[in-house]
Parts: sequence; structure tokens; C-alpha cells
Amino acid sequence: MRFLPPLAAGRLVRRYKRFLADVETPDGVLTVHCPNTGAMTGCTEPGLEVWFSTSDNPRRKYRHTLEVVCTPAGRVGINSARANDLVAEALADGIIAELGEPAGVRREARIPGAGRGRFDFLLTGEGGACWIEVKSLTLWLGDGLGAFPDAVSERAVRHVEALVERRRAGDRAVLLFCVQHTGVEVATPADDVHPAYGAALRSAAAEGVEVLAYGCGIERDAVALSGRLPVRL
Repeated sequence: MRFLPPLAAGRLVRRYKRFLADVETPDGVLTVHCPNTGAMTGCTEPGLEVWFSTSDNPRRKYRHTLEVVCTPAGRVGINSARANDLVAEALADGIIAELGEPAGVRREARIPGAGRGRFDFLLTGEGGACWIEVKSLTLWLGDGLGAFPDAVSERAVRHVEALVERRRAGDRAVLLFCVQHTGVEVATPADDVHPAYGAALRSAAAEGVEVLAYGCGIERDAVALSGRLPVRL
């Protein structure tokens, strides 16, 4: 995923009202959109270097979007909406070896059953259906360990339970952590933040749901999935 022009840089003043942040730049303080519903633990300290994109859409109230926070532990892609696009590009480029080369890739695939919501991807091919739910992992625990989620998420638990149902139905089911933190070397569920999520994920893995994690390379002109990371359940 390339940024043209490259992301601009500034210093974080504050994050507030959940979806807003003030950024100090050479031209003054900008109010930017902060596209992250989580706690952003470790990424909200005033003075941290941040990178932001700029939109030419005249209908937007805030032209700029916070994309990356440079923490002492590593660069963090806080735009959680980017995770699905990064995975889509990786699937097209064959980066995720465990998923092969599917004949079809459908995004925002409806989960079977009324009112069940959607999975991020449905892959189809000779091996049958493969359902994928992507989660953006940014929480730093120290010593190379990163965790998901960074805030209680009942929705994330429901997604895990739905993956179990698809596995029981005979389909392949995958939970994929898109690790948007360059300091993370191992992914794990955040038991201290949401114990129910960790319990659900371990139970799902025992039933055959695959849990994968891929790291990201993060630069001012591009972000892309890099290599697979180990998962500690």
C-alpha cells in the first residue's frame, strides 16, 4: 500500500473525543481524524512523532487522517481500517503462503444465517470455502510481545464463535492478526484486557480454527504485510 505523496510528519498534542487528534506541524496545529475505536495504549503520549495522510475530498470535515504513531517500541499503524486492504493486497500477491492462491476472493462476505454480520474475506477454490476474519493488532506488552484486543470487544468474541461454526460446518476458518506494530515479534490474545476473548480464541483453535499473524513493514511512503509471526495461545 503506497502513500502518494508520502505521509506528512508532526508531533502528537493530544487524542480526544475518540476520533480526533491534534498534531503540531511546522505550519501550526492541525486537527486530524483518528480512525481507531480502541484504547490505542502506548500511542497517545503527547510529543510522539506521528504520520498523517491528506485527502483532497472537499466534503470531508477533517482533511487529514492519523496513520502512524512512532513509539519507542516501534512504528504503529493505528488506522485499523487499513488492515483489510493490506491483507487483500497480500492475498493478491501471494504473500500469505498458508492461504495459497484462491480462485475467488470476496470481501465483506455475509456470515451464513440471518442477522449474523460479515466476515472480512471468503476465499473459494478447489479446497472449498475458507472464511477469514482480520484483526488489527497494535497493543505492545513488552519484550516483543503484542496482543489483541486493546479494549473489551464483544464483537470480536462473536466473530471467533462464528468462525467455530463455519469450521464445524466443514469449511476452513482463519483468524488473521494483521500486526501493525513493527516492534511485535509474537502475537497473543490480551487476556488482561478481555479474558473472554482469549478463552474463545483458544477454544476455537482446539476445534480447528487456524490462528495466523503477519507483521507489517511501515514507512512514510508505503505499508505492506511482511512475514509470518508466531502466535502464542
